[in-house]
Amino acid sequence: MKSKKYLEDLNSKSAADLAQELVAAKKELFNLRFQNATNQLDNTARIREVRKNIARIQTVITQKTRAAE
Repeated sequence: MKSKKYLEDLNSKSAADLAQELVAAKKELFNLRFQNATNQLDNTARIREVRKNIARIQTVITQKTRAAE
């Protein structure tokens, strides 16, 4: 259910907001991978969650661009 709410939030955002959120998610993923490599990461499941969120953001961006055509 949490992902449905997140998806609704993404659908209500503009293209510029989605681009900013994508950049922020990619930065977070980089930091998580860095922490994992240095054995500082406690919750390794967060990497998977962030990767899925990046995919969700990219999907919504693609849907909005195709709808605009």
